[in-house]
Amino acid sequence: MRAVWLKEFGGPEVLVAGEASDPVPGPGQALIEVAFANITFVETLFRASGFGPFKPELPVIPGNGVGGVVTSVGEGADRGLIGRRVVSVTGGSGGYAELAAVDAAGLIEVPDGVELDTAVALLADGRTATALIRAAGPRPGERVLVEAAAGGVGTLLVQLARAAGATVVAAAGGARKAEVARDLGAQVVADYREPGWTDVVREAVGGVDVVFDGVGGPIGRSAFELLDRGGRMLSYGLASGEWADISDGAAAARGVTLVRGPSVKPEEMSALTASALAEAAAGRLRAVIGQRFPLERAADAHAAIESRATVGKTLLHVR
Repeated sequence: MRAVWLKEFGGPEVLVAGEASDPVPGPGQALIEVAFANITFVETLFRASGFGPFKPELPVIPGNGVGGVVTSVGEGADRGLIGRRVVSVTGGSGGYAELAAVDAAGLIEVPDGVELDTAVALLADGRTATALIRAAGPRPGERVLVEAAAGGVGTLLVQLARAAGATVVAAAGGARKAEVARDLGAQVVADYREPGWTDVVREAVGGVDVVFDGVGGPIGRSAFELLDRGGRMLSYGLASGEWADISDGAAAARGVTLVRGPSVKPEEMSALTASALAEAAAGRLRAVIGQRFPLERAADAHAAIESRATVGKTLLHVR
């Protein structure tokens, strides 16, 4: 089969397309003919330095999220899965390939009316956004600030917060990304590349009640300063390269609750993704797929994400 190999850590160019042996599903596994592979920001960090929650040994086929059709199953797995459209995580590796053997128990069936590319776009980001919204619990009329509002998770948070009845303030980098957030329902948009972006927010809504911090660094710290007493700040990403440096003491002094990443148990992950897919099937949640690259151009996909040139989700089109 065709696959993309990572044999050493480094820039995007270390991702090299080549051949690999076809995986064979073992006991309790299913074999997926991959149509689309998910790419996350964390995967670019792993490629560069080995950073991340998974520690596969090199050489490795990267990729933790795939979608496609089940073609066969191993011993003990339900044969009724064959022919089903599904999405699944791989356990940290093996996703950038034409075939992937995964745990059959972890498969999530794609609802009728939802395309496979949409389902893959919602596999990780839909799970994250749904968990964040549930953890923050925005109420009607509250002011919710979404950083990186044109990103994979950010575009979903804008929609979910708006659906909860919140006033959504989108912070994004550049006019193109700001327009994406506005089209998704954000009532206020600020360009955080501009030095006075927090003044724009204050003039529009005063302070905010919730911050979804997917950037960290100086932008995350500036967003923290916009929170009123009783506010909540949920930090889930570090696109800037560092977490927002906010101490528990500083948060307590302002009456703010800090949450770093939603607390999600492994057994809850599939249900969160399934919830996002159900919202998409009902027409209430739209996955923004800003760029698609063929499998052989995985290096270009990583370079695009790192350049901050992307909007929404980036996918590898495998078949």
